[in-house]
Amino acid sequence: MNPWKSLKGLPHDMWVLFFTSLINRSGTMVLPFLTLYLTKVIGTSPAKAGTVLLVYGISAFLAAPVTGKISDRFGSLRVMKFSLFGTGLLFILYSFLENYYLILIASFILSAVNESFRPANLSMISELVNPSQRRVAFALNRLAINAGMSIGPVIGGFLTLIDFHYLFYVNALSSFAAGIYLSSVKWTSLKSDETRTESETKSTYKLNVLSDKAFLFFLFAVIPVNLVFFQHIGALPLYIVDDLGYTTAAFGLLSAVNTVMIIILEVPINDLMGNISYKKSMVIGALLAAIGFGAFAIAQTTIPLIIAIMIFTFGEMIFFPVTAAYTSEIAPEHRKGEYMGYYQMTFSLGFSFGPWLGTVVYQNFGSTILWASAFCLGLVSVLLLSLVRR
Repeated sequence: MNPWKSLKGLPHDMWVLFFTSLINRSGTMVLPFLTLYLTKVIGTSPAKAGTVLLVYGISAFLAAPVTGKISDRFGSLRVMKFSLFGTGLLFILYSFLENYYLILIASFILSAVNESFRPANLSMISELVNPSQRRVAFALNRLAINAGMSIGPVIGGFLTLIDFHYLFYVNALSSFAAGIYLSSVKWTSLKSDETRTESETKSTYKLNVLSDKAFLFFLFAVIPVNLVFFQHIGALPLYIVDDLGYTTAAFGLLSAVNTVMIIILEVPINDLMGNISYKKSMVIGALLAAIGFGAFAIAQTTIPLIIAIMIFTFGEMIFFPVTAAYTSEIAPEHRKGEYMGYYQMTFSLGFSFGPWLGTVVYQNFGSTILWASAFCLGLVSVLLLSLVRR
């Protein structure tokens, strides 16, 4: 049996989005090295560099529902094009800034423009595929992101040996390239942005998403486990390198287990789980995340560490595609962008506060308390998601 057979049924336009994300993410290298750039080139303190990332995350959090609503109003395709070309220009501008406060302002604007791509992209995927294909489609989208992200930081690492500013130019180039590709392809199944009728546009705003109590409960339910997932870029590197004595290179190899698994297994797993309900899938994903991160409390040698990483990676591969598919399923027609924007807020919240919260717990209470807390937070999401009614 071919585990990739489900991809054959996806429309041509879904592959356009796949290659757009792959091109864009293959040049993603500024964010992974931003703290090093700020401390080594600009000369800021580590705390100030961390503040820049916090500002970036807060902007992404605040912008997500706004850009989602804009995508409903003006069309997802337009928003994605604006994001790609705007991000390219802003990266070039960013490379010339030296004043810390200007960098803070630029980071806020860059985040709003760059991260506006996500809700628009998720909304368009919802429009392109039928409900039975959504899990696989969102898994394929994550495959493009992770495959690209496995390339960009590697190239970026070599560029930093020459000049940190090259990071911004290459990242801008990939954004422009993705934007040009997205603008030049022929769409076969997507409804044109210009064909949206006035009645459709008005219907978008008849109901307030904040009055959808079931959806708000779902968003609240996924926040705890999102905080847990982002420990892989927060406290986990500190634990493995500082507590366990592994080298940074060894940590990189251990992290590669996560990336390789996602690239190889995420699409087949979501195809196999197509007949399992959204609720059960979300609960399974959150539970595996809780167990995986909780296992680091006792995982102190290579094999147990790999097993723990594999467990939470299985949770990640299940959780994120199914929560995106669930959001797409319950969102009213012509308002999928807005719903995806609010869904993206929970992701941005995890990115913004998860690493910070984890490192604070790690520094003040130690690794055992940290991983026990991560396990308990994951279980909170398991309990709440089991109560999702729709």
